[in-house]
Amino acid sequence: MEKKLNILLIEDDVIEIMKLNRVVSSLQLSHNILEANNGEEALKILQKKNELPHIILLDLNMPKVNGIEFLNILKNDESLRCIPTIVLTTSSNQKDLLACYKIGIAGYILKPLKYEDYVFKIEKLLDYWSINELK
Repeated sequence: MEKKLNILLIEDDVIEIMKLNRVVSSLQLSHNILEANNGEEALKILQKKNELPHIILLDLNMPKVNGIEFLNILKNDESLRCIPTIVLTTSSNQKDLLACYKIGIAGYILKPLKYEDYVFKIEKLLDYWSINELK
């Protein structure tokens, strides 16, 4: 049975935030999306620890605390390190990809240019995590 996900989206681009929300809405999914505009804001949300997200969708290129800095902080926190974090980025840099996997991400997805391809990737991503056994 698919579950309703609490998703923390860490993204500084308003258009990308709108695009993800549009996809979730158009697919008629009932997931909760909490938005943070950068890693610093996301850490403040996570420090409350009252209701942790099921998954984190993380952009890499952000002001203040970038994606890799955020990952290092997240994975060094005992109560946060198990939250599956999926990098959702335009960076096809192999160095970024390897650095993220070394830190402990659950996935690395390149944002495609075509909207239809983006919808396809987001749908598959959310389908997988909504049936995953991690609670």
